[in-house]
Amino acid sequence: MGVMMKRLLMTAGLLLSSLVVASKGFAEERSFRIATEGSFAPFNFTRSDGTLDGFEVDLTRELCKRMNAKCEIVAQDWDGIIPGLNAKKFDAILAGMSITEEREKVVDFSIPYEQGLLGFATLEGSPLMELAGTGESLNIGTRPEDLEALLEKWKPLLKGKTIGVQGSTIGANFLDKYLADTVEISEYRTTDEHDMDLLNGRVDAIFAAQPNFVATMEKPDFANMKMVGTALRGGVFGTGVGVALRKNEPETKEFFNNAISEAIKDGTVRDLSMKWFKLDLTPSDE
Repeated sequence: MGVMMKRLLMTAGLLLSSLVVASKGFAEERSFRIATEGSFAPFNFTRSDGTLDGFEVDLTRELCKRMNAKCEIVAQDWDGIIPGLNAKKFDAILAGMSITEEREKVVDFSIPYEQGLLGFATLEGSPLMELAGTGESLNIGTRPEDLEALLEKWKPLLKGKTIGVQGSTIGANFLDKYLADTVEISEYRTTDEHDMDLLNGRVDAIFAAQPNFVATMEKPDFANMKMVGTALRGGVFGTGVGVALRKNEPETKEFFNNAISEAIKDGTVRDLSMKWFKLDLTPSDE
């Protein structure tokens, strides 16, 4: 073997060793600070001892294991969660945030980890128990004509009713776009607040994510709460729930996408969904 060839092989070996060391070092040092709301059960909530729990807290731990990352999970009020991400107070958001065109103007998103279903809930005995489509679901993005027909069925029952919804959410956007001429919209800072107003008769119904209703209905005081009407997704509700990330950080996005994809394929997302929602809300194209 010639001297030149030996030198080339030695150089290649040194470069390869450097890459391996750098790769290992990056894997060992990778860390993320991840924000969640901490008041949107069962997606995320704060226990009486101050610890965070819920579907997204469990999922975050699973994703971090797959990314070989050390993760710190912190609570952040909903109104400040996107500004906090872009101010680099944390690196990612897992907080029941739907992927919408409007949000994609200011943040990037991973692939979805939950398909997202929103709808109405009311108290047993309410006239709104008769809302059409209870137990059914509709993708309003692929079937807009069916939404128009559904709204025509809903509006006579909803006319003049007060509907509670968390402010600055896709639920609030939906009510503003499709039902502002039919109902009185009462916006709240958290879903817990509109749940209590439903219980106390200050609103006739609430509009939120169905998994949130599932968690609320497990509380003794809410035994008479019922989900009513068709559950909706797609269209203004976006393409599912994903991890919100800062723009122009493709490496971080790839880490999360790969981890989510693995967790979907091996059934982890389904298992966590069944544990927390009693429903399989694994993303679907249907």
